Amino acid sequence: MPLQPEAQGTEKSVLVVEDEENLLEALRYNLEREGYRVHTATDGGDGLELARRVKPSLVLLDIMLPTLDGFEICRILRRESEVPILMLTAKGEEVDRVVGLELGADDYITKPFSIRELVARVRNTLRRTRHLEESPAPEADARNYRVGNLEIDLNSHEARLAGQPLNLKPKEFDLLALLAANKGRAFTRDQILEKVWGYDYIGQTRTVDVYVSWLREKLRADPTTAESIVTIRGVGYRLDG
Repeated sequence: MPLQPEAQGTEKSVLVVEDEENLLEALRYNLEREGYRVHTATDGGDGLELARRVKPSLVLLDIMLPTLDGFEICRILRRESEVPILMLTAKGEEVDRVVGLELGADDYITKPFSIRELVARVRNTLRRTRHLEESPAPEADARNYRVGNLEIDLNSHEARLAGQPLNLKPKEFDLLALLAANKGRAFTRDQILEKVWGYDYIGQTRTVDVYVSWLREKLRADPTTAESIVTIRGVGYRLDG
């Protein structure tokens, strides 16, 4: 049975998988003060089983864990679920952040971090998730975009290049759909973070560059769209075609 986030209208819950006891208790205390029901685990294997059992609204996931590391938990959960995953990474370990995003994590936050910032990330991620669930679907003819040989179908959440399916991660699809729906319009990295990740980002904008790089690599399979995502120096990105 696929893991699904809690039904709309229920109390939101957060699963925190973290083996530093002091940090775990600080996160539990502050998230409960915000009104979330908090589940915790200090072991990766236990955290995975708890995620499957309680079906949280969001998962806060450390990377270095006993039994099963955060990367493996993220990989497994993303196969089973669209539950938002925020990864906790060590200071300066960019490779960890990139790997986490590649595995399907929605965001990362670097240790040491402000508890206020983390709570804000949780709140805004859940707000965006709720907005997507509650937003009425646009008319069918506004749910499809074509740029050269690239087709994007928002109804089926699929993208095809020259008729062949593109294997996109959820945020890759959202980013590509944003650019396609606004073809020719340049977005700053901060605007992309706000529209795709759903909050005013606090910190580096490297996340956008990583995702654009992955999309470009996949679009290179077709010459007509290989260079369609254009870098606007000093601004950000736009989609041409």
